[in-house]
Amino acid sequence: MFYEVALIAYILDRIFKEYEEVKFFKHPIILMGNYISWFQKKFYKDSVFRGFILTISLLFIVFIISYFLSLFDNIFVQGFLASFTMASKMLYDSVKEVVTSESLEEKKLKISMLVSRDTSDLNDSQINKAAIETYAENLSDGVIAPLFYLLCFGIVGAFIYKAINTLDSMVGYRNEKYERFGKFSARLDDVANFIPSRITAILIALLFFSKKAFLEFRKYGKKHESINAGYPISAFALAINVKLGGPTSYFGKIKNKPFFGDGKENIENSDVLKALGLRNRLDIFIIIVLILGVLV
Repeated sequence: MFYEVALIAYILDRIFKEYEEVKFFKHPIILMGNYISWFQKKFYKDSVFRGFILTISLLFIVFIISYFLSLFDNIFVQGFLASFTMASKMLYDSVKEVVTSESLEEKKLKISMLVSRDTSDLNDSQINKAAIETYAENLSDGVIAPLFYLLCFGIVGAFIYKAINTLDSMVGYRNEKYERFGKFSARLDDVANFIPSRITAILIALLFFSKKAFLEFRKYGKKHESINAGYPISAFALAINVKLGGPTSYFGKIKNKPFFGDGKENIENSDVLKALGLRNRLDIFIIIVLILGVLV
């Protein structure tokens, strides 16, 4: 287990917002995205095999580079590099900017940067619902999952996970263009997130001291079309007593998503802030666990 590296990485990510103001290098996730875009321009074909080649080629490149970087035998260098795989502060700040916006139009603009659903006709409650849902999903994808793979496999594992997750976010859509091309990436992302998504849901339930969330998040979570996303969403819904999910518009078409939770449907700013209140408890819990891992 890479407890020291994970502790340094987590603390750095808690303080800094993904170093996005540093101008002399590009964030590794941006470089991964650039490769995916380049591959599509050059080699895209409506084919599962072409998508398979994209996935394997990116994972090979990321493995070679991250393995070379892992040879730097210094926990501070390793921790600094590993912090690029996490997005705790960025996620928290982005969702908080939505709920603290001064007007409905500003909220629509902010939430449109975080979700793929149509946002132009959303009311205040629907925006707040979208904010909680994206916080739940990305808490798993952007914090718990990379931390899990970092602990188990070091920076190689963390960067491989981020490559898989970036592929899914760019080509893992069930539409005409990506249904076949992105299929392998999407299924691989399902496998990679299977354990972390459930760990995330359990942590949400435990840190909100919600027996209901702990006992029932599986019942609601399995209704989601994704084998993973529904679990942290359901845990949040049950823990803060709101109803998430339901009919949602994507690209001009209504998608009849199931409901997650059985709480109130009118979701207020205070509910989003309550969800965001998990962060400090989660940070304290994770840092204590990592410190204990270092000491034991």
